Amino acid sequence: MATTGRRTTTIPDTQILRPDNDEYDAARQVWNAMVDRRPAMIVRCRDTDEVAAAVSLATSEGLEIGVRCGGHSVVGHAVPEGGLMIDLTPMRAVRVAPARRRAWVQGGALLGALDAATQPYGLATTAGNVSHTGVGGLTLGGGMGWLARQYGLTCDNVESFEMVTATGEVVRASSDENPELYWGLRGGGGNFGVVTEFELRLHETGTQTLTVELDFPVGEAADAVARWRNLSVTAPRRATYEATVAAGVVTLGFVWVGDPEEGRAHARGLEVLGRPLDQRVVEMSYLDLQRRDDSVDGHALRRYWKGHYLRDLPEAAIEALLSHDPTVAASLQSYGGAIDDVPDDATAYSQRGTVFEYVAAARWTDPAADEERMAAARASAARLDPFASGVYVNVLGDEGATGVRRAYPPATLARLTALKDTYDPDNVFHLNANIPPSAASRGAR
Repeated sequence: MATTGRRTTTIPDTQILRPDNDEYDAARQVWNAMVDRRPAMIVRCRDTDEVAAAVSLATSEGLEIGVRCGGHSVVGHAVPEGGLMIDLTPMRAVRVAPARRRAWVQGGALLGALDAATQPYGLATTAGNVSHTGVGGLTLGGGMGWLARQYGLTCDNVESFEMVTATGEVVRASSDENPELYWGLRGGGGNFGVVTEFELRLHETGTQTLTVELDFPVGEAADAVARWRNLSVTAPRRATYEATVAAGVVTLGFVWVGDPEEGRAHARGLEVLGRPLDQRVVEMSYLDLQRRDDSVDGHALRRYWKGHYLRDLPEAAIEALLSHDPTVAASLQSYGGAIDDVPDDATAYSQRGTVFEYVAAARWTDPAADEERMAAARASAARLDPFASGVYVNVLGDEGATGVRRAYPPATLARLTALKDTYDPDNVFHLNANIPPSAASRGAR
C-alpha cells in the first residue's frame, strides 16, 4: 500500500490529560450522559503527527484506543475504560476553495464548522442534521443529511482521506491511491485507522430552506401517514420527507433546501393529509436548519436508540409505528434520490434501496430509569422488526456482531473483513461497529 511514511514525534505533556488533571472530567464527557468511563489518559492531538504518536503510545502500553470527534456514538465508543482516548477536537480546521468547490476538513471538526466555512459562498455538502455531530464519524458510516437526496451521502462526496494506521503510518486513499481503502472508508466506519483529514466536494446550494410540519393526533393519523408516504415517493429531490411520533402527536412534513417559494408550492400537496391540529411553515437559513435539532440540553441527557432501514411502509408498519410507547420518540426520514443513484457495491455503505430510515429514541435524566427507558425503546423498535431490511451503521449501539451483519450484506462484509486483515489485523481499532479480522489473519500473527 502507498503511504506518506511513518511519523515520529513526541507528544508534549500539556496535551495529555490524566485523571488528576483539572480538565480531565470535561474531556471525557460525551453526548450520552450514560457514558461515564475513565480512560487512563486522554491525548488531545493537534495534528496528524500527534495522532500517529498517540496510536504508537497506546499499542506500546497495551491500551485500548477510543477515538473522539463529536462524541455522538450512543454507546460512547470514544471513551475506553482504562484505555487511551485519542481526542481529535483540537483538529477542527476547515479550509475551503470556493472556485474548486472543495473543502479540506480536519478529523476533529464538527458539522457546524463545515457549514459555517462553506455557506458564505453559497456552498455546502451533505452534513447530517445536528451541527455538533462530528464530521468524521458521520462520514465514515455513510452520512445522511438534508442534502443527501440531491447530492448523495457525505461519503459519496469524499474525494480523498488521510488516515493513520494501527502501525502509525500515514496513508492517503482516493479513487486512484489505495482505491480499496477508499471504498471501505466510505461506509465501513472507524475500523481501519484514524482519519485525520477529509477532502469533500461542495455544491451550489444557496442559503435558503423551508420546513413544513403538520400535527395530527396519533389515534387518528393512520390515513394521513399513508398519504404522506405516497407523496414522499414522487417528491422532488430538494424535499426530504420526515415524520415524528411523540407524546401522542404525529408530525408529518418535509424539509426543502432551495427556493422557499418552490417549497411552498410543493407544500400545497400536503392538503390531502387532512385537517391538522396545527401546522408550521418556516423559512430559515441553511445554517439555522442545521442547528434546528441541536440538543438544547447539551451533554446532560441519558440516551438510547434503536433503528431500522425500511424498503416500504405498508399499512401494518404504520400501525406498528403509531403504537409506540409515548415515552419514546419515533422518527422516519426519506431516502432515495441521489442516494439510490450510486450502485450498491460502489462503496462500503450499502442498502441504497432504502425508502425510509426509522429510529426509536429515548432520552431522560434519572439514572434509576435507565432500564425502563431502554426497554421501551427496544420494544418500540421491535414492532417494526418484521418490516426492516437492515440498519444504518451510525445508529448501531449495543447490538454487537448481530447489528454489524444487519448493516452490511454478506459480500460487503467479506470485502470489509479482507480490508481489515490488510490494515488492522490485530483489531487495534475495535471500539466501533467492529468488523473483526478473519480467523486466518489472526492465526498468522
